[in-house]
Amino acid sequence: MMRVLIACETSGIARRAFADLGHDVWSCDILPAEDGSNRHIICDVRDGILNDGWDLLAVMHPPCTRLCRSGRRWMSGPGNWTPPKQLPVGRTWESMKAEFEEGVSIFTACWKAPIERVAIENPEMNDLARARMPSDLPRPQMVQPFWFGHPEYKATGWYLRGLRPLVATGILEEPERGSDEWKRWNRVHRMTPGPERARLRSRSFPGMMQAAAEQWSGYAADQARAAA
Repeated sequence: MMRVLIACETSGIARRAFADLGHDVWSCDILPAEDGSNRHIICDVRDGILNDGWDLLAVMHPPCTRLCRSGRRWMSGPGNWTPPKQLPVGRTWESMKAEFEEGVSIFTACWKAPIERVAIENPEMNDLARARMPSDLPRPQMVQPFWFGHPEYKATGWYLRGLRPLVATGILEEPERGSDEWKRWNRVHRMTPGPERARLRSRSFPGMMQAAAEQWSGYAADQARAAA
């Protein structure tokens, strides 16, 4: 049994996947758990909880909007840190840079945590973010939900330390590009704007998290046996 911390998650999907395997698992976020679990801590993950003797840290949805490649155009114009040509409606460049700094702070705090096994879910980063990351940060393993039985497209990056890359458990046959089914598979990218869009787009996929819990638990058990 491991002590597992699931950070930056309110849905409980990852927490329940590890709990089903008998682990001592807790989630934390600045918001309450959607399932009302008493194994959820409302806090900023940087507020000392990373030092509480965890065996595995899985960071599900840290702030990534300003770190990812798709958001690069909002952060800088040509070169590094020049005024962007356009900003989202109602936003200032100063507020965008503050969100960038927040994302960098949370990501690096989790990556440098005194925990043997770390997995951080995040899209592939833009050049501005990569320049601020720890020197030992690897390229992410990119996976798709349809590798784990979910008929959906959403490129998901895992930055891993002390863990093996995920292995697909149930690859679905992809639909013909442009078909109605293909459009349904792209529902995450086709969501209409609204106050719930960001939360719904960031939800974990149960099949992927079941695979993660099983495979990373198995790897930890193999390491323990090898060390015995």
